[in-house]
Amino acid sequence: MPHIHVKIAGKTEAEKTKLAEEITKAVINAVQAKEANITVSIEDIDKEDWVEKVYKPDILGHWDTLYKKPGYNPL
Repeated sequence: MPHIHVKIAGKTEAEKTKLAEEITKAVINAVQAKEANITVSIEDIDKEDWVEKVYKPDILGHWDTLYKKPGYNPL
């Protein structure tokens, strides 16, 4: 029962809805999960808060478990 939590900055409600739909499709295809078992939450983060609220705790803090590492370094 996958639950995906996305932190994102500066997207519209329509973009977030589309993202959730595409993530759901990808999870179904990748791990054969049933659509009814997938949940997706999206958390808005202000761009000026990204480093402290996302990059440091969630990216640098979990570097060894990232399956897709960033191609940027804001530090």
